[in-house]
Amino acid sequence: MLKGSARAHTNIALIKYWGKANEELIIPMNNSLSLTLDAFYTETTVIFSEDLTADTFYLDDILQDEKSTEKVSRFLDLVRKMATCPLFAEVKSYNHVPYAAGLASSSSGLAALAAACNQALQLDLSDRDLSRLARRGSGSACRSIFPGFVEWQKGNSDETSFAEVVPSNGWENELAMLFILINDQEKDVSSRDGMRRTVETSAFYEGWLQTTPQDLASAKIAIHAQDFNKLGSIAENNALKMHGTTLAAVPPFTYWSPDSLKAMQAVRKMRAAGIPCYFTMDAGPNVKVLCLKKDAEKIKAKLRDYFAADQLVTAFSGPGITYL
Repeated sequence: MLKGSARAHTNIALIKYWGKANEELIIPMNNSLSLTLDAFYTETTVIFSEDLTADTFYLDDILQDEKSTEKVSRFLDLVRKMATCPLFAEVKSYNHVPYAAGLASSSSGLAALAAACNQALQLDLSDRDLSRLARRGSGSACRSIFPGFVEWQKGNSDETSFAEVVPSNGWENELAMLFILINDQEKDVSSRDGMRRTVETSAFYEGWLQTTPQDLASAKIAIHAQDFNKLGSIAENNALKMHGTTLAAVPPFTYWSPDSLKAMQAVRKMRAAGIPCYFTMDAGPNVKVLCLKKDAEKIKAKLRDYFAADQLVTAFSGPGITYL
């Protein structure tokens, strides 16, 4: 029996990853930049055993169906090949993240699974190679290997597509992100399907690709200068551009709900009143508000005018992979 356990935290992209250049290897069309956060995480244990006759996958103690297990098995096949290990595995994950609601549960889930396999099979992977492995399960998972600000280098091959820390002199510890949980139901259009449809059909996608490298360069300058308003403004604009591409897809779709728009308007209103804060959104209706840590409670109090207290979660900069 070979056993490994790990915890990985979610990350939220400030410069978005949207679209794949290679579906099989999960190589993105553009570099992205994220912040790893402490509030949402996945803990995963994997056991490879001669006693098992098939892979099994439990999520929050519930045995998962064939479709969910197949995705995990495909990932396990990668690590079995790396380790020349023929054994089936039992995977038990506990997700402290609302599933499939645009809260990046796949980023923490696949990062934790990659790290647990690394430990169980004694692969002794470097952080960069662990990032590459996690990427094969879910693109954004490659960023959850690391703490703080992280850039995913898109690369052009399995070897060259990985994440790495963006130096910030600890500035990420002065920031916070407020999650406005608008909907924890499963999405109508998955991130994977949404990306594919956008890349193949959206008239706006080329504009996204052309402008994102400059967004990324400007964001890194803002991090280096510890310029919050510049970073927030770039992140908000980048998110709106990403979501704009979905409206020009064929057929068009959106991840926004009426409450998403209400949240965005609330952030703009606070900013107009002199409170520095900016919103971002991933492939789901939930809105995340980037702010300075010192302003987080004040912003949360104002958001209670629009949303219930249990819809508001405060997150701070989080750690990279932890072995349990």
